[in-house]
Amino acid sequence: MASSKHLKSRTRQDYPFMLEYRTRWSDNDMYNHMNNSVYNFLFDSVINSYLMDHCGLRPPTSAQHPLMAHTHCDYFSAISYPKVAELGLRVNKLSRSSVVYEVALFEKDVEQVKAVGELVHVFVDRATQRPNAEGMDDQFRRGLEKLVVVAQPRSKL
Repeated sequence: MASSKHLKSRTRQDYPFMLEYRTRWSDNDMYNHMNNSVYNFLFDSVINSYLMDHCGLRPPTSAQHPLMAHTHCDYFSAISYPKVAELGLRVNKLSRSSVVYEVALFEKDVEQVKAVGELVHVFVDRATQRPNAEGMDDQFRRGLEKLVVVAQPRSKL
């Protein structure tokens, strides 16, 4: 994962897929900002929305499905009800059976990113709950390839 300083400079243009979420009163905690657990809920939601709409995932019946293997989040500033969140999704690494996602949370009409998360899915066969010897399903791979962002080399200047 990129350095916290690098992640803090992310913009909406860094993410090929965006999804809007209207915060709810119940998302706030006693500190009057969105509770940390809600970020994970939103990150999981944007990923699964993309998988269902663009990769053919049918959670109850697909022969393969993703299992979350890793999550991490860098928080930069708070968001709270009644603000609208915009979630950006990209793929930083696509392997044989796994994918490394990066999800950013922005507040609508605010340029600075609020939080950036890294999540790893491993695609497993429903019957065995183990990765398939052939890797992830081709339809999943084709959909996820559209989100792959190739890291640009950093300037030495």
